Amino acid sequence: MIEVRHATADDGDALGEIHAAAWEAVYAPFFAPEFALPAVRSRRTRWHGRIAEETGTILLAVRDGRPLAMSFCLPSATRPGLAEICSFYGHPDGWGSGIASTLMARTLHGLRDEGFTRVHLWTLRDTPQSRRFYIKSGFIESGATRPYDFGDGNPLTQVQYERDI
Repeated sequence: MIEVRHATADDGDALGEIHAAAWEAVYAPFFAPEFALPAVRSRRTRWHGRIAEETGTILLAVRDGRPLAMSFCLPSATRPGLAEICSFYGHPDGWGSGIASTLMARTLHGLRDEGFTRVHLWTLRDTPQSRRFYIKSGFIESGATRPYDFGDGNPLTQVQYERDI
């Protein structure tokens, strides 16, 4: 059974574990180990602060009692009137289980309930699994790209996806 709910102050560790495990599996290979290892560690600890800030919406998806996917959305800082999915991560143990699709549906439903009619997100150009998931979820490439520096001084190319809600 999959449950999707708003994250609470008690969920910081679970969100961090999901983010770190997904980031390590998908993003870490793009970086030198001396950058990737501390980057993975930092993702385990940052969600307590984000929850405390009470900015945006953080959803947590749990399957059979285990937290396995999370989303974080805000009003877009660059596209007035649109929502932005700033973070959408699934723990590798949940890949292929349907938990990410369930979470995306609930994320979009929540954004619609907040009054948004359109949403966008950015993902790395060279992550085909992520890109396939967003397309399967009804997103299309907007044609926009940008360099994004994760902090190691070597920007990677991100592509933007968007869709109506």
